[in-house]
Amino acid sequence: MHNFINVAIEAAIEAGKKILEVYQRDFTVETKTDNSPLTEADQQAHHTIKDILQQTGFPILSEEGKQMPYQERKQWDKFWLVDPLDGTKEFIKKNGEFTVNIALIKNGTPVMGVVYVPVTGVVYAAAEETGSFSFNTNNNGKAISEMINDGIRLPLATKPEKYTIVASRSHSSPETETFIEERKKVYGDVNLISAGSSLKLCLVAEGRAQVYPRLAPTMEWDTAAGHAVAKFAGCKVYNYQSNDELKYNKENLLNPWFVVERR
Repeated sequence: MHNFINVAIEAAIEAGKKILEVYQRDFTVETKTDNSPLTEADQQAHHTIKDILQQTGFPILSEEGKQMPYQERKQWDKFWLVDPLDGTKEFIKKNGEFTVNIALIKNGTPVMGVVYVPVTGVVYAAAEETGSFSFNTNNNGKAISEMINDGIRLPLATKPEKYTIVASRSHSSPETETFIEERKKVYGDVNLISAGSSLKLCLVAEGRAQVYPRLAPTMEWDTAAGHAVAKFAGCKVYNYQSNDELKYNKENLLNPWFVVERR
């Protein structure tokens, strides 16, 4: 497993380089059949990740790849679940809040995850055996194994003074507003922070926020890597209605509404 996390981190960092090349110049935006935006950065990152992860021998399910029929992928006991560019809307706005997400799924559950933030150089990574940690890749010249060894354990020692809720930068909903109002009744004055992409799960994993409600649609590749980072940092990622942990490789890849919470 240690080798696999090295490979996943390498894939995320190399994809990030491709993304930043596009980010730093003018680019065109296409619209996919589901009306979500697509850029050449999404596609270049997908091909970079696919080329690197193929060496592991595990199948790859990527947002930008060919969608495998359920009859085929339900046979997979382990596979990579990838969002090459999570937060394309944030990428287009050029606010830096987009990520590369790579998760290893075993029997429907994330057992490893890497979330890379290309603009800041921060990597969040997690695995069953190691727990969750983060490190910065910028200008340190270290090998991935060295950066892992020097990583900061999550959660961070510092906690917010006020009860803190993190919410989506681009996808709020009336139900989310109701959730926030209910927490205010319990905790009084709460702190609200916004973020894009899977950074929201990582903020809870770090301990900078206590909860992230996502009472709006997401897909499995949006959450799997951040789910691993949050889970192995001691948080729960659960179905809003059933309280069960989120499951992956379902026939329908749409996630239910969910909550990420440190308890």
